[in-house]
Amino acid sequence: MFFKNFKVWETELAGRKLTLETGKMAGLANASIMARYGETEVLCNVTASAKPREGVDFFPLSVDYEEKMYSVGRIPGSFQRRESRPSEKAILTSRCIDRPIRPLFPKDLRNDCSVVATVMSVDPDCSPEITAMIGVSAAIAISDIPWDGPISGVNVGLVDGEIVINPTLEQRAKSDLVLTVASTADLVAMIEAGGNEIDDDTMFNAIMAGHEENKKIVQFINGIVEEVGKPKFEYESSDPDPAVMAEIEEFCIEDVKKALDTDDKNVRDERLLPIYEAVHEKFDERFEENTAKLDEIMYLVQKHVVRAWLKDEHKRVDGRGIDEIRPLNAEIDLLARAHGSGMFTRGQTQVLSVATLGGIRDAQALDGLDEQTEKRYIHHYNFPSYSVGETKPSRGPGRREIGHGALAEKALVPVLPSIEEFPYTIRVVSEVLSSNGSTSQGSICGSTLALMAAGVPIKAPVAGISCGLITGDEGVYGDFMTMVDIQGLEDFYGDMDFKVAGTKKGITAIQMDLKVHGLTPEIIKEAFAKTHKARNYILDEIMLPVISEPRAELSKYAPKMKTIAINPDKIGDVIGKSGKIIQQIQADFDVKIEIEEDGNVFVSGQDADKCDAAIEVVRLIATDPEVGAFYNGVVTRLMNFGAFVEIAPGKEGLVHISRLDVKRTEKVEDVVNVGDSVIVKCIGITDEGKIDLSRRDALIELEGLKPENEIDDAPPKKKGGHHHGPRRPKKD
Repeated sequence: MFFKNFKVWETELAGRKLTLETGKMAGLANASIMARYGETEVLCNVTASAKPREGVDFFPLSVDYEEKMYSVGRIPGSFQRRESRPSEKAILTSRCIDRPIRPLFPKDLRNDCSVVATVMSVDPDCSPEITAMIGVSAAIAISDIPWDGPISGVNVGLVDGEIVINPTLEQRAKSDLVLTVASTADLVAMIEAGGNEIDDDTMFNAIMAGHEENKKIVQFINGIVEEVGKPKFEYESSDPDPAVMAEIEEFCIEDVKKALDTDDKNVRDERLLPIYEAVHEKFDERFEENTAKLDEIMYLVQKHVVRAWLKDEHKRVDGRGIDEIRPLNAEIDLLARAHGSGMFTRGQTQVLSVATLGGIRDAQALDGLDEQTEKRYIHHYNFPSYSVGETKPSRGPGRREIGHGALAEKALVPVLPSIEEFPYTIRVVSEVLSSNGSTSQGSICGSTLALMAAGVPIKAPVAGISCGLITGDEGVYGDFMTMVDIQGLEDFYGDMDFKVAGTKKGITAIQMDLKVHGLTPEIIKEAFAKTHKARNYILDEIMLPVISEPRAELSKYAPKMKTIAINPDKIGDVIGKSGKIIQQIQADFDVKIEIEEDGNVFVSGQDADKCDAAIEVVRLIATDPEVGAFYNGVVTRLMNFGAFVEIAPGKEGLVHISRLDVKRTEKVEDVVNVGDSVIVKCIGITDEGKIDLSRRDALIELEGLKPENEIDDAPPKKKGGHHHGPRRPKKD
């Protein structure tokens, strides 16, 4: 056989075949796995540099999830017709894979490591994201790169109240939960969730169901490692010299404690600066070989202080109780011309969210691998350098900003009104003005305020809060303690950032970041209980007193939107030849008209009355004329035998000269001229579709005029019929 190292392993995952292959492709990578799940196929490759990268104090890991449009049989929609920058979903998937695998690498490893998962074929029923996560885990596990895996990941749905592992496309369409769970053999390593107000117990059970399924796949991968796994390479540790560490800690630890003991980030930074200078002045010459490590040692000293305070003394750097939330404030209507604005402040974290309403065509077009082609709720999150007191140029959103925006979007989508209830595209931009932890959750609170201020009829307000974790020396298996509403320092030096957003009824979004290998069920339950209580407090005591429900009226600067459903067969009539009719309606009433293939028509403009008038014209065009109905028409042509009147754009009828007036008419011009607006009655429609109209009957029945030579005891005017159509502008 040409590929002598080619091996294949098979198992079953959620009733579908999962296959992992190695030894056939990408032979120069440290390890390569072709993961196949159903007909979804993802090539997963991992590589590591031979030497550590100099001058870095972190593990340089990159994770890239690459979407190839050939995987779904499509040519990219870009101008160059090739894949360019990764889509937002690809970036989010890269982050989703990164979060559970990163803590399992040695903390003192500084060799560059690259993970690339290339999607080559997509079966809609078998998630390429989950296939990639499992394939990446297997590739790292069999490679020579030091790692404490493997992990596995699954999707969990909630369909008709039942928990479903890796739901199919049809099941996902009606699922109330979109949950991704990654696990090691013993611990839950990552949670990412969006749900329709899921209660804590149901969410916990879904996480545990995913964890149990993951255990089977981890065991499967371990069997592969036993068969073909490479010995892990040795590396040069980046940990500082223990003797140097001990001497510096003894020199500065008391000063560090005094510097950290404040609730003001600026004060803390000012206090720490002279301590750094003193350390360098005293130790640079004595430990010349370790000078570059001095700042890292200072980081470790601060970490030791913060963790010891939390774990041993239940003391927080800002003096709060373990489950005490920082001072909160909420405001709305900060920007005069914005459609809706809200600002949420939590301690030194401050986020201004701004809501903008647009037409249906303002929805964001998506060019990805799944069936979603657009989205009408768009959430963008910006994190400028000034928010943390730094100076650097803005270069657009990074992966972190995209991830935080997506989390806020996921948290709010379940409470948004349907397009039928509220026919708008909605964009919210969260501007982080000041950051000292939990800005993503602040953006959720601020965005809820902005949406309600803008008059978006959300089903329920949403709040977000984070929960932190400190583990003992034995890791998650030993003692642990959690604290609610973590600030930057507790996030930086702690083991977990467990973000939970939801309404009073239930959870709408979760994102969990860890620095340890995983969580036990007890930690997850405690985090749910603490975040549930905290978000209810935020809603009841801070947000709802500012604005208790969505405003009934939109901002005067927001476009007014009206809708009507017409027969799809009539869409062409509304548009007209070369778009002439729809363009004329838009010009006449100063509106924008958007028509969907299903016949839904959306009319937007600044003036609600003009929108209503345009809707009425569309209705007239899309509705066949009715005998006995009255119409407000415009004279378009004069003939010797009568006048043609347009009762709706593209629909003309003839008013015979004998039916122009209540008295005898010698000349058509004596009664009407081209461009006149007249009320007419439909008195008949021929088999050929020609419309017979009468101005005479309209004058008699609507205005009570008497025909010439009619006797005084003529019958009263008829009350039947309908008067159709707005008063359209008179044509020049």
